[in-house]
This record gives sequence, structure tokens and C-alpha cells, in this order.
Amino acid sequence: MAKRKININRIKSNYIMMLGILAIFIFFTLRLIYLCTVDYKVGSVTITEFIKNRNTQEEIILPKRGTIRDNKGSILAEDVVSYTIIAYLDESRSKNSETPKHVVDVDATAKILAPYVNLEEKVLKTILSKDAYQVELGPGGKNLSQIQMETIKKLNLPGIDFTQSTKRYYPNGDFASYAIGYTTKEEDKDGNIWEKGGLGTEEYFDETLRGTSGYVTYEKDRYGYKIANGREYKEDAKDGEDIYLTIDSNIELFTENATKKMAEDSEAEWGFITVADAKTGAILSYSTFPSFDPNTKEIVNYIDPLTGNPFEPGSTMKTFSYMCAIENGNYNGSNTFKSGSITYEATDGKKTTIHDWNKEGWGNISYDFGFALSSNVGASNLLETNIITKKNLTDCYNKYGFGKITDFTINRESSGRVKFNYDIDAASATFGQGITVTPIQMIKALTIIANDGRLLKPYLIDKIIDNETGESNYEATTEVLDTVASPGTINKLKELLKSVICEEKEKCTGSAYYMKDYPLMGKTGTAQIYNEKTGTYMTGESNYIYSFAGLYPIDEPQIIIYSAIKEPKDTENYIAVAIKDIVVNISKYLNIATDNNKQETYKIDNYINKDLETIKTELTKNNMQVYVLGTGDKIINQYPKENNKLYKGSVVALLTNDYDKKVPNFIGLSYKDSTNILKLMNVKYTIEGKGYVKEQSIKEGDTIKDDTTITLKLNK
Repeated sequence: MAKRKININRIKSNYIMMLGILAIFIFFTLRLIYLCTVDYKVGSVTITEFIKNRNTQEEIILPKRGTIRDNKGSILAEDVVSYTIIAYLDESRSKNSETPKHVVDVDATAKILAPYVNLEEKVLKTILSKDAYQVELGPGGKNLSQIQMETIKKLNLPGIDFTQSTKRYYPNGDFASYAIGYTTKEEDKDGNIWEKGGLGTEEYFDETLRGTSGYVTYEKDRYGYKIANGREYKEDAKDGEDIYLTIDSNIELFTENATKKMAEDSEAEWGFITVADAKTGAILSYSTFPSFDPNTKEIVNYIDPLTGNPFEPGSTMKTFSYMCAIENGNYNGSNTFKSGSITYEATDGKKTTIHDWNKEGWGNISYDFGFALSSNVGASNLLETNIITKKNLTDCYNKYGFGKITDFTINRESSGRVKFNYDIDAASATFGQGITVTPIQMIKALTIIANDGRLLKPYLIDKIIDNETGESNYEATTEVLDTVASPGTINKLKELLKSVICEEKEKCTGSAYYMKDYPLMGKTGTAQIYNEKTGTYMTGESNYIYSFAGLYPIDEPQIIIYSAIKEPKDTENYIAVAIKDIVVNISKYLNIATDNNKQETYKIDNYINKDLETIKTELTKNNMQVYVLGTGDKIINQYPKENNKLYKGSVVALLTNDYDKKVPNFIGLSYKDSTNILKLMNVKYTIEGKGYVKEQSIKEGDTIKDDTTITLKLNK
């Protein structure tokens, strides 16, 4: 009995002990689960942060900023690696080294290196004699290219080394600078240096271009060094996307050259020329002065002239007040009015007189002729005779896009101001006084004329490409915003715009723009400048903004062109000289054939598999410049392709069935012709600059090897 009682007690003790052990096991299991799943705190930081900081190291991987290109893919802005020369001066640098790692011979090093860093020998010698561990060698030793770095490296100078960095580079300098923008260095909270966009596309699409950073995390020892074969996790950076602008570098070049000449000759305060594709609204070029080089950032004006600088447009607005009148149905261009002046009386009895630029006027003239002569009185009479009302004019200007932003992809776009309450204000608005517009609004409104009354949205971005996949994340399409005028209205307006540019200056205001073989239509503008301080318009001889809004050619407009300059030194028509130069160049470049110049063109056929000598003779007979590649007797490829219409004197390249890799003479060829011939040759090439070839790295007649790159240098 006693023995049985002892056994029961022993069983109870064992049971209690087992329960205790189980409880302890459950406690530690739950604790372990808690430690593994809950990010609890150790002191002031979480356990994750504690372990991370104690055992691991994380380094940020910065992405490459996206490249900005023109509509053909040529680079306008890119990240490039640059190098800075450093010189180690301290002897400790060479400790335990079989070869010297510091500058041993100061005199010899200075003598050899001075020409490469653009320093006098004695100045460089002073730098290399400093009591310092290492030194940089001045501005001439910074921002070196890969080729410059390798050239200096081959000198094998002891103690000379390089640091590497990335910089934003604009290969064409002052070229479409407001469209492209610039970047500056920006340091984030972790000390990483980023490129931050300023102005233009660089600013508006900063996030798209900059990409997303990655990181690498690795285990470190107690000294902070990476543990060999330790655990490592890497998240690659996602490079920024490439942006293709609608800018055509060749058209931009024509525009830049004309704008620079206009700036030099006129000595105006500012000016610009913008060219757009009339059928799509794509901006093909815009050049301004003053401008800037994004590489040096010597910027005078941080307001984009295309979108952020509204001004009183003057008589170019007659285009749209007349459009409104014609569309309203009450316009009869044969009706007459008395030109010279018209007087308005305000409610307080004060009188204001509107004058024509010819204050004596031309007597009684028709409204159509008044448009050709740019009569302010004629435009005002559209309201005075109730052809249109103030409300009609307000509604029309709003429909045409004035008084509101266009949503163009440039920051800080201005809406301008198109408001008028009194009769005199509305009358002034018909000829562009007392209201303000931006150039991009004017370009937008001019698309109505080129597209039978349809208003298009202007745009600067052609496409955006993902660098990882090569796929397009965005592609521009022509966007029709509204139909605001009938084809009949547009046909009549084209007649009026055509009448502005005539050969006899007594019959129009645009005789300076007349070209026999290039049918240009448009409207001139001369606007007084309002003085904010005095509250009156300036009255000096040169206190005007001169402008021109045009389309080319007349029958089927392909381009829109708008230009203005403020306060030139005299009344010479500097804009006309620039516009005519641009129109002629673009007409040839785009092969725009009109009724006036069709006889100057030649249609290219398909020459592949045809006899070389026969085709060469035919092309030469028709005044084509023929480039033959190879010594074969059959043609296997050609530039341009069939059905292209070329002006006489244009380049035609023929690749034969026995191409011997001999290099032709590129001197004097355009960017477009050169690149297409190089593509036919199927060789590696680089092109520096824009315009026409002035230098080629491999001479005419020499054979180019497969591993050789030919370089063409172009100038404007």
C-alpha cells in the first residue's frame, strides 16, 4: 500500500516536470517566433536596423541619366565619363613598391605635361612642388575625354593618375538650348550626387531622365571591410529613359544660323525664330537670342522665349480677327472703308484715335486690300460695322487657343492675356494691341490654316524609349483639338495671306519676303511696346516688336514659321532676310516641290541590279552628284531610295557589287548625305558637329579596315 502511494507521487512529480519542460519549450518557441517575425527595438533602433548597421554595408548604385536625341536619333545631351589629372607628391605613396608611385622628377614632369594641361611649364612646376600628398593640375587638367586621358597615360609619368566622374555633355553647345535645357549637380541626403534638370526637356522630364537608383548590400567584418565569399544582395539601378525630341537638327541648324545673323545685324534686345511641321504641330526648330551653352551655363534669361515670354503681337493678329469675321458669315472683302484713322469716344468724354501706319491712309479701300496693307482701321472696322461683335472676337480668340496655356512640355508656360471690355480695347485687339500672346500659342493657331480649319496641339517630344527593353513608352501622335473654321474660310484667308507677300511694295507690307520660286504666305506685325513705369506706349523710332507669321508653301503648307525681334537698331527688315534664307534651305532639304520650282526636281527610280554606267550617265545628265562605292558593274544598293524627288545638284550614292572599301571625298557634304553614304558603306563612323563636312579622318581613296572608325568633322 505504501509502495503504491510512493509510485503515484512519483508519477505526479514526473507529470509536473514534463508539464514544466513543455511550458518552457513552448515559451522559447514562441519567443523564437517573435524574434524572427517581429521587428522589435534594441535601444532606439529596430533589430533590422541594428543588424544591418552592425554586420552589413549598403552602397547606392546611381543610374545613368537618359540621353536626349533629335528626331533622327542624333545625340543632343548625354552622360559622358570625364577624367581629372591628379599628381601624387608624397614619397610615402611609393612605399613597398618596386616602381615609383609619386612624382620623382618635378622638372621633367612639368616639361612633358605642360602642353597637355594648357599650363606654362613654370606654373606647373610650382604646383608639383607643393608640400601636399596630392594635387590637381588646374582647369586644363579637368573634364578630359577618354582619348585625352589615354594619351597622357601613355606618357608613363610616375605619380600621375586620374579620377573618374560623369558629367552631362551637350555636343552641339549653343544649339536648341531652351528646348534641351541643362543640368546642375545636386546632393541628396545620403551624399549621392545627382544631375538635376534646369529649363527645357532636362527640367520637365527630370524624373524620366534620371532613372531609379539601385543598391548593393554585403557583409562586413569588424573593421568595416567586405567579407570574402560573404552574402551579397544587389539591386541594379534602372537607367533613365531616352527622349527623342521633334527637333530636326538640320532645320535647327538653318534656323540657328539665320537667328545668329539676325542678332548680329539688328543688335536687337531679343529675338527668336520657330519652325513647326504644319501638318502635325511638331516643333522642328527654335532658336533664340540671347541664348546659352548648356555646357557652360552662362544664362542671361531663365524664361523660355517660346512659352514664357508673352508680348503684344501686333498686326499678325489680324490673321485671326479676319478669320473670325470670315467664319462669322458677314464678311465681304470687296466692301470698302475710309482708311487713315478712326476715333473712339469713352464714356467720360475722352477720345482715342487709332491710326494706320500710313497716317494719311490710302483713301477708301476694300477690306481685302486693307489686309494686304495691314490697315489698323480696316481691322477695327470689323467691329465698328458689326461684321463681328466683341463677344465674337473674344470667343474666336479663345477657340484659337489664345489666353490659355497649350500644355506644352516646358515648365512655367504663360497663358498670355486676351481680355477687353471697352470698344477701344476690342478695336485695338483686332490688330494685336493691348493683348499678349506667346510664340507657342501663335504656332498653335497657325495650324488652323494648314489643316482646313482644324486646330492641332503643338508638341516637342517625339518618343520616349526604355533603355532596358528598347521599347517605346510613349510615341507622339498628331492631336486634333477642335475644328474652329470651315475649309471655305481657310481658302479665303489663304488668299489674304498670299496678298501680303507681293513683289510691289506699294500693294502690300510683305514685299521684303517675296521670292519668285518659293510661294510663302503670311502676315507681318509691328507692335508698340508698353512702358509699365509710365503707363503709356513708347514712341522712339526703334521702340517696336517686329514679327512675321507665315506658312510655306501656299497650296499645301508643310511648315509654319514664326519670328519676332524687339527693338532693332533701325527699321531694316532683318526678319525677312532670315526667313527667306530658312525657307530656301528647308525647301531643298525636305524636297518641297511647288508649282514654281517643280522643273528643278528629279525623281529617283529603283536602280538595284541595273548597269552602273547606264545609271551613272543618266544621273549625271540630269545634274546629279553621283558617288560610286566600289568597282563593280552592277548596283546592289542606293541612296536615296526610289520615288524620292531631289533638286538638281543633289547627292546620289550607288553601292556596286564589288565594294573595295575605298573612302570617297566627304568634304562639303551635308550631315544627312554623309550619314546615309556611311550607312551604305557599312562601316564604323563618328560624326562631330552639325552642318557640312570640313574634315575626314581617312583620306579619299584610302581603304578602310573593318576595325577602323572614320570620323567626320562638320561645321555650321
